[in-house]
Amino acid sequence: MAGSGRRPLVAGNWKMNGTRASLATVEGIRDGLSPALLEKIDVLICPPATLISSCVAATYGSPIAIGGQNLHARPSGAFTGSISAEMLADLGAKYVIVGHSERRAYHHETDDGVHAKALGARRAGLCGIICVGETMEEREQGRALSIVRAQLAIGIPKGATAQDTVIAYEPVWAIGSGRTPTPAEIAEVHASLREMLDKLVGEEAAKIRILYGGSVKPGNARELMAVENVDGALVGGASLVAEDFLGICNAYA
Repeated sequence: MAGSGRRPLVAGNWKMNGTRASLATVEGIRDGLSPALLEKIDVLICPPATLISSCVAATYGSPIAIGGQNLHARPSGAFTGSISAEMLADLGAKYVIVGHSERRAYHHETDDGVHAKALGARRAGLCGIICVGETMEEREQGRALSIVRAQLAIGIPKGATAQDTVIAYEPVWAIGSGRTPTPAEIAEVHASLREMLDKLVGEEAAKIRILYGGSVKPGNARELMAVENVDGALVGGASLVAEDFLGICNAYA
C-alpha cells in the first residue's frame, strides 16, 4: 500500500494448470512488465512444481520471482511424491504458498501443519506465503475475524519477519467464484490481521505484507489494491493469462 513503506507484491498461483507450452505466458508477463513498474512492485509466479525450473530459466535476469505452491515440512525422507523446501530452493524458487484453502479443504491441512510448513520454508531460506480465510458459512455466522486471527496465530512461526513471511487473506467463498468482498469488508479483515500481527511479532508487523486474494481481475484490481493494509494480490485464474495478470500488476502503474 502506498505510504506504508511496504513494497507491493503481485503473486500468481497457477494451481494445477500449465505445461511446457505455458512458458509462453511467463515470457509474455516478463516482456510486458515495464522497468518503471518493476521499480514499484515485486512480481511472483507460482507454477506447478513440474515447471519451476523452466520458469526460473525463462525469467533469468529479470526481477520476476518464481515460487512453489506447497511443500512438505521435513527437509527429506520417506515421503513419496512430496517436495521439500530445500528442493524448491534448489530449483531457484524464492517463495512458497503455505496453507492455501484448497490444501486445507482437499488435503485436510491443519493450522498446526501450516505452522510446520512455514518453519520448513524459513529453514530453506524461502519466503512463506501463509494463507488464511473464512468460508461463507463462517462469515454468515459472524466468525470471519475470529477464524482468520486463529489461523494466523497458530500458523505463523515465532520470530517471523518481512523477509521470510507474507500473509494472504483469501476468503474461501470468493476464490474462483467471481464474487469479491466489498472494500470495507476487506479493510476490516486486513486491519484485524495487522493488529494480530502486531501482537504476535511486535515491531516487525508493520513491515510484513498482507495480500488479498479471491477473484482479483484487471477490472477490480485498482479498487482492491487501494484498500488500506492491502499490500498486493494473490491471483488465481487471472494469472494464467499474461494480459490479465499484467492488467492486475498495472493497478500500481
